[in-house]
Order: sequence, then structure tokens, then C-alpha cells
Amino acid sequence: KMTLPLALVALLSAFGSSFQYGYNVSVINSPAPYMQDFYNRTYFDRNGVPMDSGFQTLLWSLTVSMYPLGGLFGSLMVWPLVNNCGRKGTLLINNLFSVAAAILMGTSELAKTFEVIILSRVIIGIYAGLASNVVPMFLGEMSPKNLRGAIGVVPQLFITLGILVAQILGLNSILGNAKGWPVLLGLTGIPSLIQLLILPFFPESPRYLLIQKGNEEQARQALRKLRGWDDVDDEIEEMRQEDQSEKEEGHFSVLSLCTFRGLRWQLISIVVMMMGQQLSGVNAVFYYADRIFQSAGVDNNNVQYVTVSIGAINVVMTLIAVFIVESLGRRILLLAGFGLCCVSCAVLTLALNLQTTVSWMSYLSIVCVIVYIIGHAIGASPIPFVMITEMFLQSSRPAAFMVGGSVHWLCNFTVGLVFLYMEAGLGPYSFLIFCAICLATIVYIFLIVPETKNKTFMEINRIMAKRNKVEIQEDKEELKDFHIVPGRQAENKISSSKL
Repeated sequence: KMTLPLALVALLSAFGSSFQYGYNVSVINSPAPYMQDFYNRTYFDRNGVPMDSGFQTLLWSLTVSMYPLGGLFGSLMVWPLVNNCGRKGTLLINNLFSVAAAILMGTSELAKTFEVIILSRVIIGIYAGLASNVVPMFLGEMSPKNLRGAIGVVPQLFITLGILVAQILGLNSILGNAKGWPVLLGLTGIPSLIQLLILPFFPESPRYLLIQKGNEEQARQALRKLRGWDDVDDEIEEMRQEDQSEKEEGHFSVLSLCTFRGLRWQLISIVVMMMGQQLSGVNAVFYYADRIFQSAGVDNNNVQYVTVSIGAINVVMTLIAVFIVESLGRRILLLAGFGLCCVSCAVLTLALNLQTTVSWMSYLSIVCVIVYIIGHAIGASPIPFVMITEMFLQSSRPAAFMVGGSVHWLCNFTVGLVFLYMEAGLGPYSFLIFCAICLATIVYIFLIVPETKNKTFMEINRIMAKRNKVEIQEDKEELKDFHIVPGRQAENKISSSKL
């Protein structure tokens, strides 16, 4: 059952970390004209000549794209940090990036420097890169198996909440104006300060304490606190089995993860799902949304309110995913989510092409945007992160998050960079590319990805072992025959060919 400590640690980690990832995704959209004006004024004050428009475009695209680039750097830091400082320790250290960036962005106008904003976007990107990987790992390791999916979707719920709050605060009448934008950018440090003050009172991940630190007593205490009862022997036993089954492997580095046959399909699955998540065109749909609404006759002044309502739909659908992921399972949500995205991209291409000739097509394109966002919110956005936690065991999970996170941010960065050119060259037909990517992801998930609902990490590992054509022998005497140890590949091949 869900206990108060477990609920609180989930909400606190997600609010202190994931929320800001979402907040910083959309915070610079509304105040963009005022920030560009500040760039211009600052440049003019320094040099006495106005800024060249090409240079201004370059500076602005740097401001936008430094965030996912920072995210990529943050993902590369996941493996060393979570193994050395623990999951909770990494979240606490990570807050320092956020607070530093918030102070720099909040004071940039007073200091009359736009370079600081671009630097801060890298710093807050590093923060988001770490947060987007460490929070799902931390919560996934703390949750009992029957709640792992629901709690695993909570970080994504807070990402969508962060996007919505940034959209609301970014309205012209609130902070999205010439005076308010430095405050809007600086507010990101507040959730971090709250997390820094409160998170130390909550336990570290019990799996980390037992399997990586070898401290069973602390792991028991942490489990008792999280579960709300004293008898945690079954879970401790399951962790011991996991620990025993991977004793000889040690910690996986990214390189050993990529070359280890026993985890081949897990790794490919994570890469495919993460690429599908980011290359399915979610950024493009948000980018296009304003124009789609304008073409449907929504007044320019009201477009920002429509954008906020789309953000609200995103939050509501992700909240629904929290409640249905345990009853329907991960696989159904992934297939349904990517399916909705695929169909809406196809219909949107048609609607955008015909909207000048057929009057009601612009309304159809609005429906497509809403259906697309529903699909992404229930499946494509939240579930891949849940699956990384579930498909890997303790020793390989940090390296898996590092790979998955890097793919996530690299694809995010690529879409941001390439989409404007794609749109200039292909126009509405660019959505057909997203449609094809969604379709390819659906086919892969249907054929390869297993259902992981209500299974222990060891059970999931056994299912994937069959797909990888390796045998897991949990008998301690035989254990030495199975694991790949340098110099014993031949011996391993013999044991793995039994299946």
C-alpha cells in the first residue's frame, strides 16, 4: 500500500527536481521578445551600434539549445554520481546547480550581461539532465512492485506541471513582460531550496544501501520507514537474490553494458523507446500549436491562453496515467500512446495541407494537436523512464540511465536544431516523418518489449534472459559458470547455449 513517507518522498523528489525540468523547458517561450530586446539594448550600450539580425538569431538559438546540451552533459554525470554519492545524495548535490543558475539568471538584467543567461541555460540543463534520470531511478528503487509504475509516472506528472506553471506565470499580465522576466527565470531556484531543506530527513534507496553499500541494517530501517511495517524480510530476500545473481559482474560501466550479451535487448529497447519519445515530434507539435490555433481564427492575444489550456490537458492526462498504469500495464500505454501520436501526425499533415481550401480543416488540426498531446502524456513521455528502472538490475541501472538519458537529450537537442530547417523545406509534410518514427517504435514495442507490471526485478530479468539467449543460474555453486568474466567468455558461451 501507499504509505505517507513513500508518498512524501515521491512528491518532494519530483517537485524539487522534475518540476524544474519542465519549468525550464517552456519558461523562455513567453518572454522571448523582451529578452531579445534586452540582448539588443545591452549590445548597443557596449558597442554603440545595433546588433546584426543574424547575430541576434544565433544568440537566441544558443539560449534555447544550450538547455538540452546541458541536459546531455548532466546525463553523462549520472553513472559516477549515483554510484559514489547514492541516489538521494546526488539529488541534494544537484540542487546546487539549480540555485546557482537561478541566481545568475535572476540578476542578469541588473548586471547588464546576456552571456550569463546563455551560461545559466547550460547549468540548469546539467541540473535537468541529472534530475530527469536520478528521480525515476530513486523512486523506482524505493517503490513496492505493485506501485512502481504509478510512482514511476510521478516525475513526468511534475514535468508537465512545471511546463504549465511556467506558461501561466509567463502570461503577459503576470511575469511575461519587460519588467517581470528576470523574476520568471529566477524562480526556478525555490523548489531546489525546499528540497535541500527537507529531503535529508528521508531515507536513501534501500536497494542502494543493501546491494551497493552492503549495509543490510540501514536497508531494513529505510524499508520499514517507507513501508510502514516491521516485516520486510521478503523484500530484503529479493534484494539479496539480486545481489547474489550479480556479485561477479561488479558495476557495469557504459562500455561493459554496451558489450554485454546478457543485457543486449534491454539496452536496444531503452534506446528505441527514448529515441521514439523525443523524435516523435512532441517539440514540433508544441512549436506549431500557436500557428495552428491562429489559422483556426483564434485571436493573437488569446493564443497564449490556448497554449496554457494545452499545458493543462497535458497535466490531466499524465495524472490519469498515474492511476491507470498499474491496472492496464506499461505495454498497453506505450502502444496506445505512440499509436495516438502516429495517427494524429498523419491526419495533421492532411489537415494542414487542406486548411486553405476546406474551411473546417483548421478545427480538425486543433483536434489532432489535442489527441497527440493525450497520446504523448499517457504513454510516450512517462513510460520509457519507468521501463529503464524495471528492465535493469542494480549493477547495470546507473549505466542504463546514463545511456537512456544521453539518447533522450541528444535527440531533444537534434530536433531543436533540425526542425526549423525541416519545416522550411518540407512544411506540413515534416509531420509524416514523425508519423513514420512513431510507427516504427510501435512495431518494435509490440515485437520485443515485455509487460513488466507487478513483477520483481528478478522476474523481469528472467524474461529478458530468454530473449538474450542466456541462462540465469541462481544456484550459488553454478553461479560461477554463468557470468561473463574477462577471460571466461568461452565458458560463458557453453552455459548460454543451453537455452
